[in-house]
Amino acid sequence: MREKEGNFFVVLPNFFLRSMEMECATEFPHTRMDRRPRKRPRLGWDVVPQNPKAQLGMLCGQEVGDVTSLVSSGATPSDHTSSLYSKAVPRNPSPPWREDDKDGHYLFALGENLTSRYRIHSKMGEGTFGQVLECWDRERKEMVAIKIIRSIKKYREAAMIEVDVLQQLVKHDKNASRCVQIRNWFDYRNHICIVFEKLGPSLYDFLRKNNYRSFPIDLVRELARQLLECIAFMHDLCLIHTDLKPENILLVSPEYIEIPDYKGSSRTRKDASQFKRLPKSSAIKVIDFGSSTHGTTDHSYIVSTRHYRAPEVILGLGWSYSCDIWSIGCILVELCSGEALFQTHENLEHLAMMERVLGPLPHHMLKRAERHAEKYIRRGQRLNWPEGAASRESMNAVQKLPRLQNLVMQHVDHSAGDLIDLLQGLLKYDPANRLDAREALRHPFFTRAHRRRS
Repeated sequence: MREKEGNFFVVLPNFFLRSMEMECATEFPHTRMDRRPRKRPRLGWDVVPQNPKAQLGMLCGQEVGDVTSLVSSGATPSDHTSSLYSKAVPRNPSPPWREDDKDGHYLFALGENLTSRYRIHSKMGEGTFGQVLECWDRERKEMVAIKIIRSIKKYREAAMIEVDVLQQLVKHDKNASRCVQIRNWFDYRNHICIVFEKLGPSLYDFLRKNNYRSFPIDLVRELARQLLECIAFMHDLCLIHTDLKPENILLVSPEYIEIPDYKGSSRTRKDASQFKRLPKSSAIKVIDFGSSTHGTTDHSYIVSTRHYRAPEVILGLGWSYSCDIWSIGCILVELCSGEALFQTHENLEHLAMMERVLGPLPHHMLKRAERHAEKYIRRGQRLNWPEGAASRESMNAVQKLPRLQNLVMQHVDHSAGDLIDLLQGLLKYDPANRLDAREALRHPFFTRAHRRRS
């Protein structure tokens, strides 16, 4: 956990830290953002107290309900110590102390408290970072989503980077319209907990529950516009998301309608599979800023989830803002077709799929490939394909892919020409020639449709 200006942290006497379980809260806005978390001395939450009186309080499940009220009032611990133990039964006690599971995930039961403020209602999801729980916020009287980070150092550090990015975004995003909004954060039993507004399902979950049926082109246009606006906003702040994918784009509302799917099944109309879902609202927000970084220099380490990873990342050429743009291009194809554009788990096959869909990789990029990527290139001139294919199945997976134009034409009834041209700009191999987010928003795919509506 890092120490920052604007946080309401105080140095309390050791006996006070040992005697009580505390919630560490923050207030907004922060005055600046650092790139990396600075180390802060570990505080003693949930440590078995040594003071006999404190031990009695702990055995009764005693908990301090709101540390920030103590800090903001200017009172000292001694002013409140006697009243803290005057009640035999606390109003919102903490659950019993439990060890984390073997992977560092927080163990919980539905209905338990997560500090005195939040009550766990349900589990919303789980990822490599930890878990997301739906909780009731007693103070604001609303449901929130709380991301509970695994109690492992690298994930805690990434979570603190995410907190800094979120606080910078909320400071500049006055309309609260582009990125998920952070409500609060605290460190609880060695787990960083980030409190968010509660949103609807991700675009990936919506596609999955809709049997991977594609979205109509007009809906894709609205989703693309918002996504590009969000990334343009981040890039203006010198921030790169680095992990854009349908899983990290959430619909604001979970509501949907069902319409007949005439392109779908030939079964009877009673079959639900002949109907597809459409979200009632096209409003979206981008989430998961734990991998975000500043874009002041080219970076060399691997970023992005495999299917949405740009060629310069795979070839080790360094990457910057344009890696987000490549990911957006892949996402738009997936929204139009219902399936990921590059379904692969291996670098050479991935590059071969790119060439199959988009044409040959430029020679100047192949020649500059980093040493670890040289094995993908034959004599520095062309991709080592199909000679280097791992299997016949791999060759077939590449061979069956259509060209970008044909793929779009299979799924788009109108605006196909404008969409193809936009995608060709977003998916240019050379990041220097790729559209940036502001340029993409001025593309006829958006402006021509606006003129037609006018």
